[in-house]
Amino acid sequence: MPGPDPLPAIAVPVTTQRVTFDMVQSAAHALAGHVVDTPCAASPALSELTGANVYVKLETFQRTGSFKDRGARNRLLALSSAERARGVIAASAGNHAQGVAYHARALGIPATIVVPERTPFTKIARTRELGASVVVRGVDVAAATAVALELGAVDQLVFVHPYDDPLVIAGQGTIGLEILAAVPDVDVIVAPVGGGGLLAGIAVAVRGDASRRSADDRAIELMGVQTQGYPAMVRGFHGDRAPGLVGEATIADGIAVAAAGTLTGPIVRALVDDLVTVSEARIEESITYLLELEKTVTEGAGAAPLAAMLDSPERFAGRTVVLVVSGGNIEPRVLASVILRGLGRQGRLVRILVDIDDTPGRLAEIAAVIAGAGANVVEVEHGRLTSDIALQRARVSFVLETVDAAHAARVFDAMRAAGFPAEQHEL
Repeated sequence: MPGPDPLPAIAVPVTTQRVTFDMVQSAAHALAGHVVDTPCAASPALSELTGANVYVKLETFQRTGSFKDRGARNRLLALSSAERARGVIAASAGNHAQGVAYHARALGIPATIVVPERTPFTKIARTRELGASVVVRGVDVAAATAVALELGAVDQLVFVHPYDDPLVIAGQGTIGLEILAAVPDVDVIVAPVGGGGLLAGIAVAVRGDASRRSADDRAIELMGVQTQGYPAMVRGFHGDRAPGLVGEATIADGIAVAAAGTLTGPIVRALVDDLVTVSEARIEESITYLLELEKTVTEGAGAAPLAAMLDSPERFAGRTVVLVVSGGNIEPRVLASVILRGLGRQGRLVRILVDIDDTPGRLAEIAAVIAGAGANVVEVEHGRLTSDIALQRARVSFVLETVDAAHAARVFDAMRAAGFPAEQHEL
């Protein structure tokens, strides 16, 4: 599956290309009352899981379900009267589209969003519901961006970049100010990274807060997390400018960005302590933990910081860690699949196959063994017609709910002891 091309570099129509602490503070004043000062809540369950003192910064509470509200509104507030009248344009298949659409409507600014042709219908419908005109063009986000730039040039619309804009970066940086206010003794802040706007903004806020400076200006460690399939920022950070393994399918589509921003990259390299990558399996596991332990529905990008903790628990043990849960806009069908796969990995949902004599009562005997071992039958399928089953034999497939992997092993042992040799298969 080919990955997206880098978003085009654009001339940012503001007075400076730098992002300063004063800009973040100004954004905080401008956004007050218009975006949510989201909870930064202690998580005893995640603390017990990881061995650290964990807080979760829940950007899922924003009106559109992600941190993108902050940068979008801050950028829109800087438009001149003439620019507001003409309107804005953006390209996105997800959270940026919704953030721009919602806040443009709130400010009375016409908004056009160009989305790729394969964008799920639900996201297109949601963007329209938020008041934007939607143009479906382009095979991916890069192609949609090229279309947006062309349309914007014709109609003199301001292009709102998802991350490579000083005012967008400053808006995202308000998260950093809120974290410092909520958790003054924070040791580590972990945030997901795609194009880098979120992490760059947080870094400017944290490093620029003069009230916290000491002899050790790096007292707060800043860490960014990318998925292994899209490691552009990680590779640049660690000195390898060669293209990464870009293009793998990922559940973390919010950070599936092929190249770091021209503004965000230097900020991250200058102010952030480390960048790491995490696997798809670890992100899925983290989504499951956040749902079950924190009662929070999280998209793949939002779960990436927890995934980094689970990869290296010794690095965070005993420290106060804030995880930036960047958004919760995950497709329901994807979430359902993640839950089932997660239960399978934990040994709490298992599929077993067993061949039996096709005689009355045998199925009931197996069911009795399963019940005696304390497992719950979720699904059962009894077949006798496939060609690889001998005559007068049947194959039964069970999906069982168990406490954990050890319990599942005991169920298998009980079935074998009863004369029913069972094999485990993928869900």
